[in-house]
This record gives sequence, structure tokens and C-alpha cells, in this order.
Amino acid sequence: MRSMAIFVLCVLAAAMLSSVFCNNSSGPDDCCFKHYPIKLSQRFIQSYYMTDSRCPIMGVILVTKKRHHICANPNLPWVERIMKTLDESTL
Repeated sequence: MRSMAIFVLCVLAAAMLSSVFCNNSSGPDDCCFKHYPIKLSQRFIQSYYMTDSRCPIMGVILVTKKRHHICANPNLPWVERIMKTLDESTL
């Protein structure tokens, strides 16, 4: 009986440790779960990048000059203008 209890405790401890040490590195790094609702000025934005296709909603992450990351809807006209301006300035 005692050896069975020790065995069950060891199995439970192994299960708990495996969940702690498990690292799911195959998922996306940055995702948007909500888009920023207010229009931003181009002068505050330094760069942008698109979210991963595996994210729940499509988004673009706008990086401000103060290094803040803001999720925005890439289909909005003001976001499209910012992206176009930044693309043209890097050419």
C-alpha cells in the first residue's frame, strides 16, 4: 500500500513538473486581441509589422517612436496610409 502511494505521488509530481517546464515555442509571438480604437498620427509611428497568420484576428502592430506597440486594424484607411508612407520612406 505504501509503495503504491509513493508511486502515485511520483507520477503526480512528474505531471506537475512537465507542465511547468513545457514551453510551447511553436505558437505566434505577437497577436492582437483587440484593435486600438483611436486614429493615430503618422508622426508618432516609427515602424510596423504584421501579426502572425495563426493569431485569432488579423492585425498590424504599429511601433511608436517611444517603442510602444499598438495593435491596429490593417484595413482602416488611416492605418493603410501609415503603412504606405513607412514603406515608401524605406525605399
